[in-house]
Order: sequence, then structure tokens, then C-alpha cells
Amino acid sequence: MIINGKEYIYKINGDNYHCAMDVTMNFIGGKWKTVVLWYLRNKTLRFGELKKQVPDITEKMLSIQLKSLEDDGLIKREAFDEIPLRVEYSMTDFGKSLIPILEAISKWGRNLGETEGTMVELEPRIEKKKKSL
Repeated sequence: MIINGKEYIYKINGDNYHCAMDVTMNFIGGKWKTVVLWYLRNKTLRFGELKKQVPDITEKMLSIQLKSLEDDGLIKREAFDEIPLRVEYSMTDFGKSLIPILEAISKWGRNLGETEGTMVELEPRIEKKKKSL
């Protein structure tokens, strides 16, 4: 970024960012991170509960996104010593600082959807049963 004719960058954890938007998008960019954060903004959820909220994401991609958000300090993962293992995800205080941004993004998308699109109710999804041999 150039301020008063001088070039600056942000250095965070060894990474260089060329502007504030670059910093923000590194943390929440991509198709799924903001969606996952949106569903965690008000409550703690287990992996399966998150998967149901975002049915189009694959389990592998959800795992990758959760790990990335955890590594960035936006969410925390808590595993309970139970059988079967219970794991819960929730936003950290650092992650909660994004809630106003997430709400603004959501409002913008909702406004665009209402003015330029049509809301269509979907038929309930039928969960696929595993085939037994």
C-alpha cells in the first residue's frame, strides 16, 4: 500500500500483506470459511452439525477449513475423552471480532438476493442410507 508516497506492507507471523484487505481475505477468504464462521458465530457445533448446515461442502473440505480457521486462531476445537470421540467447534474471542464483518457481508448478500434474485424453497433432503452387504 502506498501512503503519502511511501510503500508499506503489514508483516504478520512472518507473512507479508500488501494492504488491509489482503490481511482480511487471508483469514476469511475462499468459498467456505465465512460460511463456517457464520454458523459458529452464536453457538458451539459438532462436526456433523456443521456438515448439516453446509450440505454442499465435502467432509474433507470441511475438515480442511476447520483446521485452517483453528490454525489462524478464529475457532477452537475441543475434543472430549468419550467413546465415540466428541469434538466441538466454537469461535474464539479473536474470531468473534469478525461477527460485525460477517453480519455486514450477510446483509449485503441478502439485499442482493432480494433485489436481483428469487428465494426458492427446496424440498427436504433425503439422507442417503449406507448400503449393507
